[in-house]
Amino acid sequence: MNYQQQSQRAIKGFEHFLHTPLETLLRKHLDQNPAAEIIKLFQNVAANVPAYKAFLAQQQINPDSIQNAKDFQKLPPLTKDNYLKCYPLADFCRDGKIESCDMIAASSGSTGKPTFWLRFFTDELTIATRFEQIFYDSFFADTKRTLAVVCFALGTWVGGMFTTNCCRYLSSKGYPVTVISPGSNKAEILRVVSELSPNFEQTILLGYPPFLKDVIDTGIAGNIEWQQFNIKFVMAGEVISEEWRNLVGERISSQNPRYDFASLYGTADAGVLGNETPLSICIRQFLANNPNAARILFGESRLPTLVQYDPMSRFFEVIPNSSDSSNKEGIERGTLLFSGDNGIPLIRYNILDNGGIISYDAMLQFLSEWGFNPVEALSNDRGIRNLPFVFIFGRSNFTISYFGANIYPENIKVGLEQPFIRDWVTGKFVMQIQEDADKNRFLSVVVELAPGVEASEEKKQAVEDSILKQLKRLNSEFANYVPQEYQMPKVELLAMGEAEYFPQGVKHRYTRS
Repeated sequence: MNYQQQSQRAIKGFEHFLHTPLETLLRKHLDQNPAAEIIKLFQNVAANVPAYKAFLAQQQINPDSIQNAKDFQKLPPLTKDNYLKCYPLADFCRDGKIESCDMIAASSGSTGKPTFWLRFFTDELTIATRFEQIFYDSFFADTKRTLAVVCFALGTWVGGMFTTNCCRYLSSKGYPVTVISPGSNKAEILRVVSELSPNFEQTILLGYPPFLKDVIDTGIAGNIEWQQFNIKFVMAGEVISEEWRNLVGERISSQNPRYDFASLYGTADAGVLGNETPLSICIRQFLANNPNAARILFGESRLPTLVQYDPMSRFFEVIPNSSDSSNKEGIERGTLLFSGDNGIPLIRYNILDNGGIISYDAMLQFLSEWGFNPVEALSNDRGIRNLPFVFIFGRSNFTISYFGANIYPENIKVGLEQPFIRDWVTGKFVMQIQEDADKNRFLSVVVELAPGVEASEEKKQAVEDSILKQLKRLNSEFANYVPQEYQMPKVELLAMGEAEYFPQGVKHRYTRS
């Protein structure tokens, strides 16, 4: 690809982004067959990406034999181990030309060894559409002067730079959006909001949920009146509970959390794969209050992230769990695979996330059986899109097993987000199974206290009671498998930033083996 081709590629992509209405983009899957489009992408990648050519040859697969959806499902999934660790970086790009991309981001993954991801300007435009969907459908940013404050870490890591770029492109498309990127510097974020937000009709904070909550709490301690700034949130990186959403919503005086919050399902591998919508949040709120319905729909005793996605942008499939035979038509559960174009295009890529996909019609039908119509429950027509849903639990190694019951961090979080308890803690904790002197196992939960809060036996007992109550309510395995005398967790309350359990400056882990 020469200089002229590269510049034409950028111009064509930007013109398409600027001049194509969001409505047109989000209805495309209703007029075209996403499966047919993904086979076209496969053929292009098989012909032009050296690493994928070599992978198919090693698997003895003739690309010409992949002609329909059934053929496509026979392709072996890609993983980091069988694909990304096996070829030189340039070979993952079209024609083996690393210079066909203009940006590199890094992800550390679970091993701590960085993986590098290449992309071009036009790849970011595809992801900018996810931000446009949120800014338009949820925040009405087409009509409001908006300050977007990027609170993701800046540098080689994907979140900060990628998010900053995507928000700027919305301004180019005509949205009255102005972007500033203080990154994860809390003092600078608070200064930015205090000095700049009065010039705008709303302020959007984009970042990692625990960090954004810390920003809000620190601001309250510093007498910042968040309610005057019409605060909105765009979040990524962690499953939140509806109790968390309500708690933070109260602290910013949110009038309608369905239109004030949006979580992203994103990866360094391929950008944003899906996003919360007012409709998906409305549904999740109902399911949070009806754990039996949630358990039947999702197949587990915890509430996953629930987002909608555009199958023309990212094509999802599910490898079913061998033990799960309860899936209904339009509802699939198991290991998620996705395919999509990017600087490094990925075909049937497995990032080891557990979850599932639910068609729009199947979701509404399921909810109607429980007497709920989310479309009628929403106060506005915006945010109602006929798009499929994907739900994500994340990776199974973040659970712990206790008397055969799987205990999830999401279960513990809800216990810490109850009234009174939530004022004492930051929301961070570490759960693990330990043994006492007699080798009896018990559930240990080490909890981080909020700034200025001191531990006491009274607080410890209240936290234990709250965690136990929510565990028994949300997790039927725990309630039925764990003998009653072993159900009460043993809580330890530690000061904020305690080095062993809550080190500063690193991503928090909620479990220990």
